[in-house]
Amino acid sequence: MFTRLLVPAAFLPRFPGFLSGFAAGFAAGIASQCAVCRSWPARQVCDPCVARFAQPVQRCTRCALALPADLSMGLRTGPPLCGACAVEPPPLDRAFAGVAYAYPWSTLISGYKFGEQHGWAAFFAGLLLQSPGLAQALGELTREDWLVPVPLSAQRLQTRGFNQAWELCAALARQTRTQASFDARLLLRTRHTRPQSQLKRKERLANVKGAFQVDPLRAAELRGRRVVLVDDVMTSGASLYTAAQVLRDAGATHITAVVLARTAPT
Repeated sequence: MFTRLLVPAAFLPRFPGFLSGFAAGFAAGIASQCAVCRSWPARQVCDPCVARFAQPVQRCTRCALALPADLSMGLRTGPPLCGACAVEPPPLDRAFAGVAYAYPWSTLISGYKFGEQHGWAAFFAGLLLQSPGLAQALGELTREDWLVPVPLSAQRLQTRGFNQAWELCAALARQTRTQASFDARLLLRTRHTRPQSQLKRKERLANVKGAFQVDPLRAAELRGRRVVLVDDVMTSGASLYTAAQVLRDAGATHITAVVLARTAPT
């Protein structure tokens, strides 16, 4: 019988990144503390905390914005839409979000992105797959379809060391065993842009205009195909909408956005 060995922190080697890497070991089945309530042993986030902070909510099917309770008493027949998408649909056919960008997820996602905590990708992918309908949507993809991460600029990739959207994309593909291909070089970032978090909505749209391009030698691989566009956080939707439009212009016929977290409306 296999026995899990718990190693006190005092006996762990002292070098940068080791503790965060060891803490991420729960992705491989090693006991650890819950990052929220500190219960021990647990996954990255224990089941009670997931149940408390990741309760499913009804979301707009086009932009994944959380919607108020349906008061139509069963009279609504179409897919739920927010007011903005009902008036002006975005270049997305479907959108999924795993959790709200709020405590504790906002803190954990920041650590994942900026703290070199790659081991969170598998946990976050599993959390995403609890979104109603997402596993089925990924299961319906064929060998000709694509999972594509929102790319980072070369400068930001060099600074951060990895693309968090690509890690999520790859983890989703592994956990669902989807037939679709997943590729980080099909959609390219053509220029470096200011961080979207520093900008207002109108500035965000202008900031990412012309920032994405499909690899011109591979555009034919998108024609008539379905694409799942993966990112970590969706706020205004500027980056996702711009990237989706580029994919649609290249011939993609159906584009689904999958984001780990969605912010509240501003």
